[in-house]
Amino acid sequence: MAPEVARDKASFMVQAKSLSLAVSLNTTTSLFMAQTVLRVFAAVSTLAAICVMATSSQTIVLFGFTIRAHYSYSSATRFLFVTDAIVCASSLLSLIFVYHLSRSGSNLKTCFYLFLHDMVITVLAISGCAAGTAVGYISRYGEEKMGWMAVCNRVKSFCNHMTISMVLSYVAFLSYLALAVMSSNKVMYETNGEYQRNERQACP
Repeated sequence: MAPEVARDKASFMVQAKSLSLAVSLNTTTSLFMAQTVLRVFAAVSTLAAICVMATSSQTIVLFGFTIRAHYSYSSATRFLFVTDAIVCASSLLSLIFVYHLSRSGSNLKTCFYLFLHDMVITVLAISGCAAGTAVGYISRYGEEKMGWMAVCNRVKSFCNHMTISMVLSYVAFLSYLALAVMSSNKVMYETNGEYQRNERQACP
């Protein structure tokens, strides 16, 4: 009777371990798929934002003077342009890193580096969006207390292009915000797993 109970218990343990391994593999695969999709989404969004911003130009004649509106005339929009370029390039490079992790397996150190990268890019993306939003708001609505007049009523095409570029930049920011949350969760998971392994090794 005792050998049968021991055999059943061993069989149950093997099945439980196999089920746990299968669930872990499925979760890891889904995580890498989500990471890949979001990074591609961020790269495409920022690339589209750069293209729209670079082609946003409008020339008008006002009181006999020729006035040209272009993103490069504002330090805030130039900063947004640079941050979008950095986010786009970082997204493409991080895809290589994520692919390497999916093939070789992840550990606490690599997951932490990925989380650190995603956090830095998230902060950089929101700083560019904030700068662009501030100058965009003043351009569209002005600031009466400071004596700054709105200009979008005269260069509507330029402002509409910049609005589209801003929306695409915010889409990239939201993608990286989601990536940062996922990366932090992965770091916590790897930390917990390493702690449990150390506990099992410490037990006699």
